[in-house]
Amino acid sequence: MQDWLRILLRRMEDPLNAKKPKKSGVPDDKLALFDKLIAMNPKIERKGANNAYAAVNGNMFLLMQPTGTLAMRLPESAREEFLKKYKSKLFEAYGAVMKEYVTVPDVLLGKTKELQRYLGLSYDYVKTLKPKASAKND
Repeated sequence: MQDWLRILLRRMEDPLNAKKPKKSGVPDDKLALFDKLIAMNPKIERKGANNAYAAVNGNMFLLMQPTGTLAMRLPESAREEFLKKYKSKLFEAYGAVMKEYVTVPDVLLGKTKELQRYLGLSYDYVKTLKPKASAKND
């Protein structure tokens, strides 16, 4: 996972770096939809405390913020198709645009079967990326 992304995740999980028990900040209904989506592929494991996410070889490809917003990393062609089809936008976090990630509209979040195709594209895409060197790869 890239250093800037690791820092971003840390800030999103605990902006004050306070020592407190970890609890998911994601609304339960959204977290249930996230879990239902990733259950479509048994190779995908949910990670994260405050922010649910999934990664392969240290490269994150799904992220759910405490607000319940889901971001999905897609290859360029699928990203463009997704943005047009769902009238979505690139994912933004803390004022930074994450150019490989799309924001999954709330209305689509509950349509697991429809999202399954994009989950597969996202997973396959991130597997082609160079593994990130870290003490513990995802």
